[in-house]
Amino acid sequence: MIRVVIADDYEVVRAGLELLIGTFDDVEVVGTASDGAEAVAMCEDTRPDVALLDIEMPNLDGITATRRIHDLAPATAVVVFTSFSERRQVLDALDAGAVGYLLKDADPDELHRGIVAAAAGDNPLAPKAAARLIAERPAPAAAHRDLSPREHQILSLLTDGLANKQIARRLGISEKTVKGHLTRIFHAIGVTDRTQAALWAERHEIPSLPTSEAAS
Repeated sequence: MIRVVIADDYEVVRAGLELLIGTFDDVEVVGTASDGAEAVAMCEDTRPDVALLDIEMPNLDGITATRRIHDLAPATAVVVFTSFSERRQVLDALDAGAVGYLLKDADPDELHRGIVAAAAGDNPLAPKAAARLIAERPAPAAAHRDLSPREHQILSLLTDGLANKQIARRLGISEKTVKGHLTRIFHAIGVTDRTQAALWAERHEIPSLPTSEAAS
């Protein structure tokens, strides 16, 4: 069973989400929060698999709350669940440590798939948010320069077909760290999943780096 915390400052949204998620056979709501600070404390206390966070909340906004949850409860996958699909907000959320970004106009099946994907270590991204990222993606050469040596190495290993756990073992880092790097790689090169990233690297003939050169 996937354990979920919901954070939104509107009671009707929290209640509606809790009711909807209650219809999913493999997901359960273990807590609801009315602001970012409460969400952080709840995630630290209950250690849910997934936290659904709105962006605009009192006391502590969703971006800052995401960053704190990422630090205090690193096993919790934060998915921003909001009405805003602007590129800057999507990037801010991903940079803060969110693994996914879903919009409140999502249908129940999309929400369910997003929660399951996040719990499995994937990166659910709403089509509208993905379209904003791709439409304004940097040119390939510029995107390549934006990658750190470590991200360059991870992209190369991903292209070789290695799973996150294998990449983590190969580089001597945590799987959570690999996921964070992949999230940044995806929005740096303007893609939304592993397959697109591998195709991008092959298309632009990105060379691999020796592990010793890929400092964290």
